[in-house]
Amino acid sequence: MKTIYSCLLVVLIAITLACGYGSKNYNTSPGAIPAISQLSPDNTNAGTAAFMMTVNGNNFASNANVNWNGVAQRTTYVTGSQLMVAIPAAMISNSGTAQITVTNPASIGNGPYGMGGVLAQTSQPVTFTIN
Repeated sequence: MKTIYSCLLVVLIAITLACGYGSKNYNTSPGAIPAISQLSPDNTNAGTAAFMMTVNGNNFASNANVNWNGVAQRTTYVTGSQLMVAIPAAMISNSGTAQITVTNPASIGNGPYGMGGVLAQTSQPVTFTIN
């Protein structure tokens, strides 16, 4: 009887592994990598009022975010090559620099195990100067 249980256990393990139980393939792919070509303005004076920054480039998704030193800001999508972001006065109260990036967020796929989704992609940083 013990031999039968051992054989059944081995068969059950073999069937489970053959079905791919331990190796799901989520099959996500990289999304389009956004690229910044220009910030407008690309600098300001410390202590000035809030302003709107225009970010020009390419591969901007409709739900892309402009990041100020890695922190996502409320972003307005204009086109796939232009975004707008409001920069509050508190962020430019002291002189220094800020790293501006654009992130296209990840998306979940509709297939089995989330297949067809894309990974988040972030642009190379561009420096914004606060004089």
